[in-house]
This record gives sequence, C-alpha cells and structure tokens, in this order.
Amino acid sequence: MEPRALAALAVLLVGAAVLAAAHFWSARAEPVRVPDRVTEAAAVQAGGPGAATAEPPGLTPGPTAGPQVTSGGRIVVDVSGKVRKPGIQHLPAGSRVEDALRAAGGAREGADISTLNRARVLTDGEQVAVGTPAAPPPGGGVAAGSGSAVGQAGPVAPLSLGTATVEQLDTLPGVGPVLAQHIIDYRTEHGGYRSVDELREVNGIGDRRFADLRPLVRP
Repeated sequence: MEPRALAALAVLLVGAAVLAAAHFWSARAEPVRVPDRVTEAAAVQAGGPGAATAEPPGLTPGPTAGPQVTSGGRIVVDVSGKVRKPGIQHLPAGSRVEDALRAAGGAREGADISTLNRARVLTDGEQVAVGTPAAPPPGGGVAAGSGSAVGQAGPVAPLSLGTATVEQLDTLPGVGPVLAQHIIDYRTEHGGYRSVDELREVNGIGDRRFADLRPLVRP
C-alpha cells in the first residue's frame, strides 16, 4: 500500500476505536440511591430496626379505643298519672326518670313525686306512674294462705264510675280535677254509666286516654 493510504486507514481505525470507547462509557450502569421512604418501608416489612415504630405515610397514631356508646338509640316509656302530657314518650337510650317527667310536661301541681327516684335509668317498655297512690294489699296486708307475708301488693280493683268521687277519679292516669268533674257531670246528666265505653262521650277523653282508663274503671 502506498504510505498515504496506510495513514488514512490508521486514522479511520483510531476514530472507530474512540467512538466505541465513548459508546461503552455512556452505556455503563450507575448506582442509584434508594429514597428514604422506600428504605423505611423495606425495614418494616423485614422486621428490622424501626419496624415497631414506623407508621404508614400520611397516618398518625390515634388514641386507644375504649368503650363506645351507641348513638341514636331510643327507648319507649309510658308516663302516666299526674303529669301534664301523659302517654307514650320516645326518649334517648340512657334517659332517667327526670327526663321522662320533663318530656311529659312535668308533674301537675300538688302531685307527690317524693316516692320517685328521678335519677334512676329507664328501660325500654316500662311505665312511670306519677302521683298515684300505691295499691292497698289484699286482706289487710296479709297474703292469703300465709301468716308471715305482710304487705304484698295485689291487683287494684277497678274504680266504679257510678260512685267514684272527684278525688278518687283524680288518681286515675291523665285525669285531673277538671276532667274528673266532667265525668261526674256526665253521670248526673245521663243517670249513670251503663258501660265503660260511654267514657268516650265525656268532654276531654280521647282515644288514647280512654285506652289508658278502660282497664282501670267499671260502670
């Protein structure tokens, strides 16, 4: 070969070697640092140091769970006797006798509520009788067939609409002095009561009040 051609070939080979070296250098693998959050998560999964205290990103530890009170629970109680609005009351669960009295408009004037435990917690379906006298025990306070059982309460005898006084009628649930007088006025005008159903015709006695009174009275 001629010297000029040989020199050109040498330059071409050197250039090819430089390009190959540059390509190899740019394609080499470089170490990459793992982010802190990934490192912490890996430590938690592996059970390594910090696993017990690490928390998921964006979450903070909350207080220890304790007893939970169910919200929105309701109970139904029947408030009867000498209250302004006797009848069924719907109250929040955990309510007390005082709450039932307040829901029924409070006790009427002159009603004796000293025997009520107003701090007692109510249960669903119970009845709260306000200002009504306790039923006298049968047989003068001695239970039949027993000489030692004293003061056991028995069923209350229905009140006679034909002979009851204003004071006796006033002890019935939802009946005050005014309504008691209306019951007696009806008895006077119609010559007595032939059936308990006639109470429906007395001014001031609706269906709900009649349902409360029906088992407590007789003609």
